[in-house]
Amino acid sequence: MKVSTLLTIFTALVSYSSALPIEKRETEYNSSLPLVKIYGTGGTIASRGSSASQTSGYSLGLTVEDLIESVPTLQDVANLEYLQVSNVGSGSINDTILLDLAHNIQADLDEGKVGGAVVTHGTDSLEETSFFLELTVKTESPVVIVGAMRPATATSADGPMNLYQAVSVAGSELSKGRGSLVVFNDRIGSGFYSTKSSANSLDTFKSLEQGYLGFFFNNDIEYYYPPARPNGYHYFNVTESTELPMVDIIYAHQSMDPALIYAAAESGVKGIVTAGMGAGSITAPARDALNDVYEKYGVITVQSRRMQEGKVPERTNNFIGSGYLNPQKARIMLQLCLNEGLNLNQTKDVFSAVYGG
Repeated sequence: MKVSTLLTIFTALVSYSSALPIEKRETEYNSSLPLVKIYGTGGTIASRGSSASQTSGYSLGLTVEDLIESVPTLQDVANLEYLQVSNVGSGSINDTILLDLAHNIQADLDEGKVGGAVVTHGTDSLEETSFFLELTVKTESPVVIVGAMRPATATSADGPMNLYQAVSVAGSELSKGRGSLVVFNDRIGSGFYSTKSSANSLDTFKSLEQGYLGFFFNNDIEYYYPPARPNGYHYFNVTESTELPMVDIIYAHQSMDPALIYAAAESGVKGIVTAGMGAGSITAPARDALNDVYEKYGVITVQSRRMQEGKVPERTNNFIGSGYLNPQKARIMLQLCLNEGLNLNQTKDVFSAVYGG
């Protein structure tokens, strides 16, 4: 059968499944299975290409309901509810969407009916959302973040199996008490440490130093360790928050121009994270500028590293070391500290739990 014919059939099926009422799943409720709620945000997992071989340049076109309907075996592992929070590429996820997501998940889990949550998400900023939810959703229930590196129309699309595994993990008693989890390519990682390591590979989400938490094999969820939160876990209550303080990341390099630092401070940012060279180093002019904007504007600086792995240790004076957090995760931690009104020394204490400060 021609590829064009297959795509026509696929499009027709998607159009049909999108029209199915939510009541269809409610009539098939299985009391022996957990209830898992899926929160759709968009991303590659919800995208379509123009051919079965296209793996870049595709566009969004599927809803979370479409994703559920495309994996019929989900009904074998959980009863499902869903909510479309957004439908954007993950580069467009912002603080408003993050807060909306956290508020909805917290409310649903607090109600006690939902046993676990799954967030379908684009991979580009998936690690930021998983880290944010780790710190802002207070629960022992599993919160699983999942995505895909290939669009739904691609040959050997990875989204359906990733989603099946994510729902299985979210509905499992074994997953409780582990914080947010990233389920991808058969592996279960900590949302606190998992990071996207490759722009293209299916096996992209890794935490090299900290390792994976478990593995998914032939419908078996196998964890390597008992449930535990990572060192550095700190809960931030955002239930009443409608916005977050602005924090920018500035990339360090040779001949770094401090003008970017002043421009950020003058634009109203409350914090700056530097993606430093080596273990967080920056140029002397940049260091002077960061000290200056702290004295003039109260802008707090966290020093991280542009390397994939490693630690930025405790800093002195007006600077904070990010410990084992990369720049994008350090940015979220700093945002949440500032949102709680923590001062420099209090923020240092929070980062010290991840061996920074």
